[in-house]
Amino acid sequence: MSVDLLIPTNYQVHLFHEGNYFESYRLFGAHVIHTNNKLCTRFCVWAPNAKNVQLLGDFNSWNGTGYSFEKLNNEGIWMLIVEQDLEGSYYKYEITTSNGEKLIKSDPFAFYSEVRPNTASIVYTLDGYQWKDQRWLQMKNRKKVYSNAMVIYELHIGSWKKKEDGTFLTYCELANDLIPYVLDHGFTHIELLPLVEHPLDISWGYQGTGYYSVTSRYGTPHDLMYFIDLCHQNNIGVIMDWVPGHFCKDEHGLHRFDGTYLYEYETVMDRENFTWGTANFDLGKTEVQSYLISNARFWMEYYHIDGFRVDAVSNIIFWPNSENKENTFGTDFLKKLNKTVFHYDSSVLMIAEDSTDWPQVTAPIHYGGLGFNYKWNMGWMNDILDYMESHPNERSKLHEKVTFSLMYAFSENFVLPFSHDEVVHGKKSLLNKMPGDYWEKFAQLRLLLGFMMAHPGKKLLFMGFEFGQFSEWKDKEQLDWNLLDFEMHRKTNDYVKELMKIYKRSKPLFELDHLSEGFEWIDVHNYNQSIFSFIRKGNLEDDFLVIVCNFKNHTYEDYIVGVPKAGSYREVFNSNEIQFGGTGVVNKKVILAEDKVFHGKPFSIKMTIPPFGISILRPVKHRKERKGNGKEEVRSNVISRRKGKQA
Repeated sequence: MSVDLLIPTNYQVHLFHEGNYFESYRLFGAHVIHTNNKLCTRFCVWAPNAKNVQLLGDFNSWNGTGYSFEKLNNEGIWMLIVEQDLEGSYYKYEITTSNGEKLIKSDPFAFYSEVRPNTASIVYTLDGYQWKDQRWLQMKNRKKVYSNAMVIYELHIGSWKKKEDGTFLTYCELANDLIPYVLDHGFTHIELLPLVEHPLDISWGYQGTGYYSVTSRYGTPHDLMYFIDLCHQNNIGVIMDWVPGHFCKDEHGLHRFDGTYLYEYETVMDRENFTWGTANFDLGKTEVQSYLISNARFWMEYYHIDGFRVDAVSNIIFWPNSENKENTFGTDFLKKLNKTVFHYDSSVLMIAEDSTDWPQVTAPIHYGGLGFNYKWNMGWMNDILDYMESHPNERSKLHEKVTFSLMYAFSENFVLPFSHDEVVHGKKSLLNKMPGDYWEKFAQLRLLLGFMMAHPGKKLLFMGFEFGQFSEWKDKEQLDWNLLDFEMHRKTNDYVKELMKIYKRSKPLFELDHLSEGFEWIDVHNYNQSIFSFIRKGNLEDDFLVIVCNFKNHTYEDYIVGVPKAGSYREVFNSNEIQFGGTGVVNKKVILAEDKVFHGKPFSIKMTIPPFGISILRPVKHRKERKGNGKEEVRSNVISRRKGKQA
């Protein structure tokens, strides 16, 4: 056996220490390697301050005698070659620190782990899965993400749905149940709460110990590949929540890995994340940069992940426990991360969960930005929920809560989020945030969702909103599926499906999401009635929608709205339809615009405004006005053929 083939190259080691080895998972961890017609298993770990490292496992009765690692060239990298195929074996590292303390650690680069509460790593070969998503990958690379519809369904695998005995669905079972559900509702993407291995269920994956190890709660790595593959075959993108800012302090994990603060900052105030009880990654350490950026690359390569929602960006760009003091290590890391990810795949979604007003989060790095392509609009989310939770009679005093977001809506590429964070810890569900009686709650939920779809920005919603879950998210239980036995919840579910359809087939609602040219107020000053009217525009000059939102429980007959164009208007969507649980106050007939200036527009229409409702109107296009749909050309060719002419 040629051992030289198994030893890391000097170039690999150099890049890792330099912070530029973005495929570190090929070097570190456990790898079954075929060489000279034999199989062996190579173990490699970074522990520069260790005195000794031994391999413990079920193959040696958890006794490391005779399984000592060799330190390579005093570079802090330890390696051991076991001349056996240890695929499926359980293992850990016994690390002797400089002061003689013995630490039993899981492998930071393990690809698979024991089901909690056990914590051993498992030798697992990721190769071998036959992907069938080539068509998706080709389409994704051609797709212009900024000018396309995007509605993300955020979910926690462990509590979306459970088996009858209360156990978790596996990744494969989830694929069979979730994908048809997502298709039926019209979501374009699924976002999964962190998939990394984590010891505590109630951390939801945000306090991880195994960044390269798919949580075994729901199955094997190949099972997750099957789930993502099937999503792609059904044209559904998959985004994962990812936490490069801090990690779990459980003793088997990264914390004090070799007896020193190896992965985390050295000083207490920088290291300790007192809010979550975790340790903050030392983002200025080049080896940590290699570890984390390699991790993003790993999920892209092996799991075909389409995007990352990067958690707690504010905890990265500012020093922890400081008064908003910039952490240049953090900002430099984010720029390096985004630059590297887009180098490998320009179609990946890099979404910053950032609650600060840090400028140019989604601007390119060469223009001074952080390089993300999307940012959560936390300001919009907080403002609109404050507005909706207020009594309708008080909303005239909070008018700016609705209008202020349009002052900065085009300063970044935004995702509008109603995430899991807004429906836990006593915050109540979206439905139950709405004031008023039973009917009013549902009406306002429909209005809120409609306004969200009409507002510039891509969309994200947490599971359960789509049928009006009354209770807030209970992470130990499945969603309240029994609510679909009740009429108003079924009608809410029907409403969401129809709302998705109108959103996805209406280019003005997404085509110019990130450009001010795509939005225009009609009436922004109606404080007393809490009615807002505006225009959403597509690329074509005559492709626009008129949207009117009424945030009070009053009906208004012959309400005048200024419009930019003469002709007829048809109401294409109304949240007050009886089939959605509304009162049926809608605009059934075509509305003819009058040659009368109103709201600063050259024409105006008279319409009925439903209570707690959103109305979407589209100008009626006569046949000769319909451009770009190919019908004129088809009709001309048919006529020509009938006359015996060559088309």
